[in-house]
Amino acid sequence: MKRYGLILVFSTFSMIGCAGGVYYANVPPPPVRVETFGPAPGPGYVWINGYWGWRGNNYAWVGGSWARPPRARAAWVAPYWERAGGRYRFHEGRWR
Repeated sequence: MKRYGLILVFSTFSMIGCAGGVYYANVPPPPVRVETFGPAPGPGYVWINGYWGWRGNNYAWVGGSWARPPRARAAWVAPYWERAGGRYRFHEGRWR
């Protein structure tokens, strides 16, 4: 039972500042990092660049990774931050 209590507390605190995959921050994100990457792990993989995520009260870099598109001709829409009403709103990346 103690284990489930810790999980509940952690998940509650990790959701503060976000609503349905939307995150808000009061300060602008740092400049995007330039990442280097090697060859794809196999045919059909595409490189997805990293981004600055909001964790707690600070930005944290989420490194890029290789991924396979979910279907033919799918395009990756990169995550981004936009200024909205004096704060910064994060939009998650997605396949379209």
